[in-house]
Amino acid sequence: MIKWGISSGTPADSYYEIRSDCTDDVPKSKFKIKAGKTLSVRKWQAAFNPDGCLDIASVLSRIQKGGVHPTVRGEVWEFLLGCFDPRSTFDEREEIRQIRRLQYARWKEECKEMDSHVGSGKVITAPLITEDGRPIKDPLVLLEATSNQNTSEGASTSNHNGIEVDESAERITDKQIIEWKLTLHQIGLDVLRTDRTMVFYENKENLSKLWDILAVYAWIDKDVGYCQGMSDLCSPMIVLLNDEADAFWCFEKLMRRLRGNFRCTDQSVGVANQLQHLASIIQVLDPKLHDHLETLGGGDYLFAFRMFMVLFRREVSFGDSLYLWEV
Repeated sequence: MIKWGISSGTPADSYYEIRSDCTDDVPKSKFKIKAGKTLSVRKWQAAFNPDGCLDIASVLSRIQKGGVHPTVRGEVWEFLLGCFDPRSTFDEREEIRQIRRLQYARWKEECKEMDSHVGSGKVITAPLITEDGRPIKDPLVLLEATSNQNTSEGASTSNHNGIEVDESAERITDKQIIEWKLTLHQIGLDVLRTDRTMVFYENKENLSKLWDILAVYAWIDKDVGYCQGMSDLCSPMIVLLNDEADAFWCFEKLMRRLRGNFRCTDQSVGVANQLQHLASIIQVLDPKLHDHLETLGGGDYLFAFRMFMVLFRREVSFGDSLYLWEV
């Protein structure tokens, strides 16, 4: 059973500043940082031996008692998510980190070659391409990517099914590239809605980091691509880790566990099995509640779809959701 620690301690959300005009719109944090229970900076540093090997058992025990202190959360999560083996040394982890950063840089450059908006510091929120591969001539989009330029000059356009396309640009024929580019504006729309109450995302650089990571991931994981909800899962990585590549790899490790949730067919949704398990558990633990939900037409438990899809990110405060993930 989760004990929120209401009686004393510092609220975790004090480390994740909320915009002054949004304080009434977000859930109040219940989890509090408690001395002697929460994994502190001192306890975290003491868990390493001189070579850098981590006593993961003692760390997990402390986390289960009181979560992780926000000041070391990013470092701790790299181990919890499986980015690093607890038995690795300081030198081994640094070597792995540099290799991963180079790999992310290569993937990002590959995406940038396909679409120059990647890495531009902008967030694209309008379609860039038609379903048959014709680049869209949309000044609102192009002005985002090429500021201080008159994008309407010197371009040949035509109307294609009610959409103005740029005839001077080469038509794309690769189906995978078309599918990827079709998702970029949806990523942008979701990024602008993600954790919008946080001061952190008033910085456009942080928004563009989130967009870039999701765009790159959508390209390398072609089976899943991008789906709504992924921005909620990726956002904590941007907040906790300063380096964009490090944040990407934490997100990639998380998605290895959760990508099945985003696999949907005409017959089932990705979290269908979890919803069925929830129904079975409630039927045993609280049969009256289960029967009541059945009467209301909620026996399929689809009301819990979002909870499972984004791991309660939208049901509780930012700090509380991170604590739930940890324990």
